[in-house]
Amino acid sequence: MHCISIFNLKTVMYKIVSLLILSTIALSCKSAKISKTITKTVSSNFYDNQFTGIMIIDPETADTVYQYQAEKYFIPASNTKIATLFSALTLLKDSVPAFYYQKKADTLVIQGIGNPTFLHPYFKDSTALRWAKNYKHVKIIESSFADDKFGPGWAWEDYDTYYSPERTAFPMYGNVASISNSSQLEVSPKYFKDSVFQKTKKISRAYNTNIFYYDTTKTRAVEIPIVFDSLTSQNLWKHILPGKISFSKSRFTEEPNIAYSIPSDSLYKRMMYESDNFLAEQMLIMASSNITDTLNTALVRNYMLDNYLTDLKQKPRWVDGSGLSRYNLFSPLSFVQILSKLYATIPRERLLNFFPVGGGSGTLKSWYGGNPEPYIYAKSGTVGNNYCLSGFLLTKSGKILIFSFMNNHYKTPTAENKTRMQQIFEYVRDTY
Repeated sequence: MHCISIFNLKTVMYKIVSLLILSTIALSCKSAKISKTITKTVSSNFYDNQFTGIMIIDPETADTVYQYQAEKYFIPASNTKIATLFSALTLLKDSVPAFYYQKKADTLVIQGIGNPTFLHPYFKDSTALRWAKNYKHVKIIESSFADDKFGPGWAWEDYDTYYSPERTAFPMYGNVASISNSSQLEVSPKYFKDSVFQKTKKISRAYNTNIFYYDTTKTRAVEIPIVFDSLTSQNLWKHILPGKISFSKSRFTEEPNIAYSIPSDSLYKRMMYESDNFLAEQMLIMASSNITDTLNTALVRNYMLDNYLTDLKQKPRWVDGSGLSRYNLFSPLSFVQILSKLYATIPRERLLNFFPVGGGSGTLKSWYGGNPEPYIYAKSGTVGNNYCLSGFLLTKSGKILIFSFMNNHYKTPTAENKTRMQQIFEYVRDTY
């Protein structure tokens, strides 16, 4: 019986090894077929006058399914938010840090920590306001905020556009004025009700003043960035809590506590689904509080590159959290490496939930539909003449692949690039 058991075991092991070998050969053949087909596609005349890079890997086998100029640098646009997501998941807790605080008898002392959800039009977090209502006096310490209100390389003419709010240490209302005109003119925050005028020019706000312009013949809701200096902050706080608020440049007398607000995952998902630049920037500000007393996004980016992303084959030029800046430079390989780190540490269901779904949600709602099952979970990045997409691809064989597909400096319509990308994704889905 003993000899028979050993014999049977050897037979089983032989079959397992044989199956593994056959499986490896099959995957190798599939990769070769995919490589030949995609290379033929990107060698067409369409790609002659643009820069394109592609990286696709199988994270289970660590095999490269396809690569094309994957180690070259590209302008990533909002694909940068993948690095921001990785940083937030690494440095922040399960709940969003709302503010620093100390309690002193009838006085609450608070200081901003970069939390973007406070009175935000979507999140409507009122943690700081609820706390403040319970005290006779509220002293707000002006934070040591080292960043400029706009990131390096941001387009100056976007100052009045919804996607370019200013960065601040203690945001309020998403740092935007929300204006609509369904039955009557509605303005939030109400403090700016008398600062909204009939729109006669293209701009939506005076250049460096909180004078807003809205077309009252329309009903469409708009969001216009606020000029958020210290005086604006004081006026907004005093408007919602008259007689209670004072401001100070002094420091806490002892180590402050941190109050928390909403679950962090809801913030991450919103940032990724809507490609929200403001949320992305503020997430890095909050993350910086874990490594320094001064809120500084450059410090947190360098900290991540020096400690958690040291193995990236091409060190990125990473200058902001949102990807608004054309100074950012990442390679497709770098994004695949960052996504691989996320895939290795975050449960699959939770991880995919952060990413827009092809044909289903967020910025991918109109593209990469699965018909019927979704197969693309990814972050897009779009800035004039550049379009990138990085994330996860589910094959019909049940595999999950990690990819980054980056296109720069084209003059053809972005939709044409997306159409060709979709054809490649569908081929990989059906073949691998």
